[in-house]
Amino acid sequence: MKRWLRKDASAAMMFLVPSGVGFSVFYLIPFVMGVFYSFMDSTVGGHFVGFDNYRELLASGSFRKAASNTFYFSAVSVPLMLALSLGLAMLLNQSAYLRRWLRTAYVLPLVVPVASIVMIWQILFDWNGSLNAWLSHFGGARVDWMKTDSARIVVIVVYLWKNIGYNVILFLAGLQQIPKDYYETAQIEGAGRLRQFRSITLVYLTSTMFFVVIMSIINSFKVFRETYLIAGDYPHDSIYMMQHYMNNMFMSLDIQKLTAAATLMFGCILLIVMGLFMLERRHRQYME
Repeated sequence: MKRWLRKDASAAMMFLVPSGVGFSVFYLIPFVMGVFYSFMDSTVGGHFVGFDNYRELLASGSFRKAASNTFYFSAVSVPLMLALSLGLAMLLNQSAYLRRWLRTAYVLPLVVPVASIVMIWQILFDWNGSLNAWLSHFGGARVDWMKTDSARIVVIVVYLWKNIGYNVILFLAGLQQIPKDYYETAQIEGAGRLRQFRSITLVYLTSTMFFVVIMSIINSFKVFRETYLIAGDYPHDSIYMMQHYMNNMFMSLDIQKLTAAATLMFGCILLIVMGLFMLERRHRQYME
């Protein structure tokens, strides 16, 4: 026993036990219970019904709408996030004017509470907001941003503005790890900027880009806070997300559909992440 206590592994386990207990009590056990309830017809004294809850869920028009909107949002916002954050990181990695102030400006949205951010965007995109005032001043027509298909654009812009600073920091850290000698050698060999970007920058940012893509996908599935605070329980159809559906099922105490939707959402995210891991592993083997 004394030898085991003297080992580093035992000390590490003792430090990890409190976090492991908290993770199990507040995350793992509720998730397992949720998966179990998704196969029952009631949470109290229920009976096993197999995949009946999932069949009813897939037959629901509101669920299909929420799922399609969520995947559309992720498919559009994640590539935009990746391209913009990488471009800004490359710009800030150069000796640009006011570089330190620009870095601080991109990080500031991370520390501002979501409620404050939403209040600012509401003032900007309201029917009587600043953007419509500018449009009317220059002779344009007012747009009801949150009650038309334009609401989807608003949510994408808010998501990019809120999360782009974190990805810029990650890309900056990756760019600063690339030796400058590689770029100097490439210039001597006659390689242009595009070739340097493709053969040096992208190659050495593979691990960072992989992590950024995963975090961006996960954050895109958590955009409910912004849309809920901006548009409420039942927003425009274009921004009715999976979290809206699950929140409404919780309010109506339809726990079976709620847990089934949460399980499907977890399964989709897991499949996407596993696919990205496979792509990253193949790319690493190819580079070796």
